Amino acid sequence: MNLRREALTKFLSGLVLMGVLLFLPAGSFAYWQGWLLIGILFVPMFFAGLVMLKRNPELLQKRLRDREEQNEQKAVIFMSGLMFLAAFIVAGLNFRFQWIVMPSWICVAAAVLFLLGYLLYAEVLRENVWLSRTVEVQENQKVIDTGLYGIVRHPMYLSTLILFLSMPLVLGSVISFVITLLYIPLIARRIRNEEQVLEAGLQGYTQYKKKVKYKVIPFVW
Repeated sequence: MNLRREALTKFLSGLVLMGVLLFLPAGSFAYWQGWLLIGILFVPMFFAGLVMLKRNPELLQKRLRDREEQNEQKAVIFMSGLMFLAAFIVAGLNFRFQWIVMPSWICVAAAVLFLLGYLLYAEVLRENVWLSRTVEVQENQKVIDTGLYGIVRHPMYLSTLILFLSMPLVLGSVISFVITLLYIPLIARRIRNEEQVLEAGLQGYTQYKKKVKYKVIPFVW
């Protein structure tokens, strides 16, 4: 019951916050791209939460936990929060003042890409039962080296890269897209610290790094 209440509280607070950040700067509820992003973001999130609550409540609890112990990760999360805050506000202002108007088909195509990123995200959750939002080594944790983890070491960050970079395009804002490009160096910093933690505390991770060469994007990164 407590887990259900916590999940619902975070879901609703995220929904309200997103609405405020988008529609207040837009000055109108006619910002259809804002509704599109809310729909493709929160509807799958709601049903995914129900599935995890029923089948794997421990995983849901891990995904809800966001209190980092690593100072490096706290800094990354803080800067990421500022980045998204700026990107959403600028997207709303872009709609209000029509600074740069993107074709509707780009917004729709980006929405499709976003949903594909969501599917990738769901597959990562299915493959890795130790997946947590915080950087840590859990009790009895083992190295996952099959499936997506046999291709890249951090498929979760690949999925978030797709999700976060498609968001501003869904919102129809080129300026917001430029802002969210800051996510790339931020996630690189997070990965660097995370791998230090895993090498120090997770048996077999050093060997896994030698086996799987690429961190996020096959043959690129």
